[in-house]
Amino acid sequence: MLRKTYDEELQQLFNKLVEMGSLVEEQIKNSLIALEKRDLDLASGTIYKDRLVNRMEREIEKDCLNLILTQQPVASDLRNISACLKIVTDLERIGDHAQDISEISISLGENRITNELDELHKFFDIIKVMLKDAIDSFIASDINLAQEAKKMDDIIDEMYMGFRKKAITSASKNPASAEEWIDLLQVAKYLERVGDHAENIAEWVVFSVTGDYVESLKNPKKMRS
Repeated sequence: MLRKTYDEELQQLFNKLVEMGSLVEEQIKNSLIALEKRDLDLASGTIYKDRLVNRMEREIEKDCLNLILTQQPVASDLRNISACLKIVTDLERIGDHAQDISEISISLGENRITNELDELHKFFDIIKVMLKDAIDSFIASDINLAQEAKKMDDIIDEMYMGFRKKAITSASKNPASAEEWIDLLQVAKYLERVGDHAENIAEWVVFSVTGDYVESLKNPKKMRS
């Protein structure tokens, strides 16, 4: 009976994690839409909703600690809960980056973006899949899916370097556009960091299943904010 109760509480915890993952994904999406459409209300709403992301983080952390204290999980169960505590921190940081992008959008005012945003949307398309796969891999304890999600970070890094090169070249050729390119490059950097956090989630999945830390989790340079 106790095990049944524990399994039910663990499933509720996982459900909240999935919900939080969906929320931060929506926040990133809305921040980019607000940037493209010059929708200052949507940008402001995205910033405001970061409070909900923060509240969900606290609730999940509380649930994790409650399970540890009341159920005294061992071995793989304890690793799952410990990984969950780490994952919600990465999700919260992703929410922060959505807020960062929205703040850039607001700083631009109602000025229309003159440069193409297609590449930034391509960033998001990959991040969306990466984040979903990372969270799904945790729920299913699927190391292979986690590894597939982790590989996507290399694509994002490569895309960021390409975008950075394009921004520098374009700003040099047209100095009048330099300020806008700087803002867009900062947005691309935030998206690149979102990819890093999604990769972290995938790596915590490996830890939760095997008990082993992968290299980048041991490398403080990789654990960026």
